[in-house]
Amino acid sequence: MASEYLLLSYYLGKSDKNRWRKACNYILSKQREDGSWGQYYQAPGDVSTSVEAYLALKLAGHSPESSQLRKNTGFHCVMWGVPNTRVFTKIWLALFGQWDWNGTPNMPPELMLLPSWAPFNIYEFSSWARPTVVPLLLVLTRRPTCQIPKWAWIDELYPKGRAKVDYSLPKPPAKLGWASLFYHLDRLVGLYHRLPVHPLRSLAERRAIRWVLDHQEADGSWAGIQPPWVYSLIALHHLDALSHEPVIEKGFDAFDKFAIEDEETFNLQGCISPVWDTCLAQLALIESGVSLDDPMVTHSTEWLLDQQILTTGDWKVKAKNAQPGGWAFEFHNDLYPDIDDTAVVIMAMQKITLSEGKEALKAEAIERGVSWILAMQNRNGGWAAFDRGNDSRYMTQLPFSDFGETLDPPSADVTGHVLEMLGRLGYSRKNAAIDKAYRYLLREQEQDGPWFGRWGVNFIYGTGSVLPGLAAIGEDMEEGLCSTIYYLD
Repeated sequence: MASEYLLLSYYLGKSDKNRWRKACNYILSKQREDGSWGQYYQAPGDVSTSVEAYLALKLAGHSPESSQLRKNTGFHCVMWGVPNTRVFTKIWLALFGQWDWNGTPNMPPELMLLPSWAPFNIYEFSSWARPTVVPLLLVLTRRPTCQIPKWAWIDELYPKGRAKVDYSLPKPPAKLGWASLFYHLDRLVGLYHRLPVHPLRSLAERRAIRWVLDHQEADGSWAGIQPPWVYSLIALHHLDALSHEPVIEKGFDAFDKFAIEDEETFNLQGCISPVWDTCLAQLALIESGVSLDDPMVTHSTEWLLDQQILTTGDWKVKAKNAQPGGWAFEFHNDLYPDIDDTAVVIMAMQKITLSEGKEALKAEAIERGVSWILAMQNRNGGWAAFDRGNDSRYMTQLPFSDFGETLDPPSADVTGHVLEMLGRLGYSRKNAAIDKAYRYLLREQEQDGPWFGRWGVNFIYGTGSVLPGLAAIGEDMEEGLCSTIYYLD
């Protein structure tokens, strides 16, 4: 995150020498003994993360002859360097002329013109991938390049030299299947890009720009997370920096609220979690014996009441009958409330006693939240994090999708939290939605007893989310759960 902040600020022309110094200090403090950087605490060296850190440090003026960068160069000789990086890293490099745009996937902005029922439309992507993809449709088509001094180039991270790089996308191993189809479609779109006339291009770009502008949150972020945020700023800056300057300024300044900064270091958080932290803290306090009318929990509940989102978001596209009533993870993410936060907020809120007038408001908020959650249930009985019906597996085979999960399928941990919340409100398996969710969890249980945790690490988290949910709806916690108990032991 610190590396990409440096790259973004350089691209936007918003460099701050003191903050750059702090960000470089932070980056260098996280370097591994072998010269690489990992993706998370104590992770093995990652070639993409390391390339981004190396470029950021060089742009900030660090010499390639310094001990830190020389160690990193050695790591990349072993890991095959720049050609082995992920798509997102190659996009960053292409923005600075350090990778050929022909070596990135072709994603035409005309995708914006597809209706929501059509395959490959933007709403087939998850809520975190979608606002990342839309600005990238513009970036990957316009292919902007920010010129940097030759001393900042990273040719030394090409073990075989840049002249020998094959920029074509790797061929899928199987000749048939989605991956093969998308590989050939990518080649066709590349040919389409080279045509002199694109009849729908202008309309598609205008629609993409409008979508990006409409999806900026009140705090200046996009979706309350870093990836769509940075690519939205890059797209707007390239297309018309002058007319979009207020939006860009608001967006860039908003990073300050996500930063961890002291006298010597600067780092950027990928997101923040005040709503999630608050409701979990409330539950912990209550379980610890704090009175239900203690000001510590009543004041935080009143704050949570104010955080309920009463406007529609992207979820409405596939849940047309659902009415708003969810909570988001962050301070500002009105377009993307999530089922997990909403369930746990209600779980905490229903325990706490407010004054008479506010108790009625609390009851109304809970009713709205429950109604929204029930309307977001998937066909298989489970609940996903942000959307309903966002599980078209073919989307994971796009050449663009090498960076991780692009879908939002139902998960056992979210479903377990929902069942626990509904069970505490008096729901049981006599309710059709509850019974459907129960059967989903039975199908999702691993052979040796646990449940996979998608939004926490990992089987213990998933199992710890499901078991309270089953207990809350009246499931016999001794019958049929021996393998789960044995696993936990």
